[in-house]
Amino acid sequence: MLPELQNTLSQLLADAVKTLLPEQEQVTIKLERPKQAEHGDVASNIAMQLAKPNKRNPRELAQDIVDTLMSNPAAKEILESAEIAGPGFINLRCTTAVHQEVINKIQEQGSDFAKAPSNGESLMVEFVSANPTGPLHVGHARQAALGDCICRLFAAAGYKVHREFYYNDAGNQIHNLAVSVQARARGIDPDDASYPADGYRGDYIVDIANDFIAKKTVTADGQDVVATGDLDNLDDIRRFAVAYLRNEQDLDLKAFNLKFDQYYLESSLYTDGKVEEAVELLSKHGHTYEQDGALWLRTTELGTGDDKDRVMRKKEGGYTYFVPDVAYHLSKWNRGYHHAINVQGSDHHGTIARVRAGLQGLDLGIPKDYPAYVLHKMVRVTRNGEEVKISKRAGSYVTMRDLIDWVGQDATRFFLIQRKADTEFTFDIDLALSKGEENPVYYIQYAHARICKILRDSAELAQQVEQADISLLTAPSEITLLKRLAELPNMITLASKDLAPHYIAFWLLDLAADFHSWYNAERIMIDDQALKLARLALADSTRQVIANGLDLLGVSSPEQM
Repeated sequence: MLPELQNTLSQLLADAVKTLLPEQEQVTIKLERPKQAEHGDVASNIAMQLAKPNKRNPRELAQDIVDTLMSNPAAKEILESAEIAGPGFINLRCTTAVHQEVINKIQEQGSDFAKAPSNGESLMVEFVSANPTGPLHVGHARQAALGDCICRLFAAAGYKVHREFYYNDAGNQIHNLAVSVQARARGIDPDDASYPADGYRGDYIVDIANDFIAKKTVTADGQDVVATGDLDNLDDIRRFAVAYLRNEQDLDLKAFNLKFDQYYLESSLYTDGKVEEAVELLSKHGHTYEQDGALWLRTTELGTGDDKDRVMRKKEGGYTYFVPDVAYHLSKWNRGYHHAINVQGSDHHGTIARVRAGLQGLDLGIPKDYPAYVLHKMVRVTRNGEEVKISKRAGSYVTMRDLIDWVGQDATRFFLIQRKADTEFTFDIDLALSKGEENPVYYIQYAHARICKILRDSAELAQQVEQADISLLTAPSEITLLKRLAELPNMITLASKDLAPHYIAFWLLDLAADFHSWYNAERIMIDDQALKLARLALADSTRQVIANGLDLLGVSSPEQM
């Protein structure tokens, strides 16, 4: 149901309640879709809510509300019926004309259909944020798909969205990368006892080593980094290796059709003094203490659910993992992003309470649930019924580039979106490559391509279709499809509110199924010219909404398959 219609019905019910119960404080009318379609289009339990405080029988009150509602001429224009069910539910059924109106909306708004106007709010979504120590793996691919879809959903919901990638370019992993490249450049094999114990072993390390020896140039974040070829200079090796892998990751993201507005370096938090600034603020407000030579944060007193206080600065020196994270999120807040979402692997679960505690300790009025988190579980990849674990390029895991090369960007994105983020997921390569109803992305894209062929075959009628008499669309399968088309605005609202992009994937499957059912039940190219034009208008509207929905997932809408 279109949001405008839902708002109108809510107001009409509220007016009826006010007429019957003038002393009643203003109530919020919530409308829900009945579990069974034959019960109507929307239902309200308002009579059951108000019966007890007003000492009324809920069914009798419901009947009075219905009688008052249907005496209103404005309600009669859009409602076919209003009925009582069960202990006092009010079921409303709209007129056919109301459902047909969605076609006019879609024709008028096109690719903007279902998008909300700007609400003036800014939102930062941080996702992928991989260490620059190797190729992006399938977990990063799931983050990329989830993060980009969440960005698209919130943009459609009216937010100004900023995409950010946080590079962990400081710490022990970067040292391990540098010594790994150094060892391979010196001809030391990973199986050799002298190879770094925590070194990286994929073939990509050899590629970096060879390019460093050859004094190649790589570009990362718009800056050229030239290899010196000096195998004794670990800083030079580190700088080149990080730039090399940042460039490689950028190529992976480009293959995924993904762009970020900003790449934020962890190292800059130290060089710009932001880590020290955060620590000083926490100490200033009395939330830290010294013990056993270390600096601790009183996380248990800061109301975010942490079960013990946390070390911030170790006795041997250096900050623990969550401290630069606190500084980074302070930077987000200071940059004006008071709405922020982090998409990360489920292994980050343990850091949430302490990062939020650190932000509370700054005493800046930051909400306790800032930032919001979407934590995803890892992905298992199968082919020919067997798990695929090894990538020659990466050494021990399947990469994002592997998935894209095997099944293409569209299937990769859709398959990684179609399950709730915090559930285990098996990516079936064979299913993603299949061309049949069992492949969800193929099934949806095929519906779009099928409509495009119908429209190409009737291209000479295009101008007449714009003027079609849509009141002729009365078949049951047509009403079902019209109702489905009208759901997209509310689906965007719900999916963004719940941080659940998989809602859109499932909804698109339902839309494609409704289209195929209608297509099989009602012929389009018939002798009745007026009905043919109306059905072509419905087909074209369905094509547009499928395209809009797929765009929310970053998936293309092919015109031919």
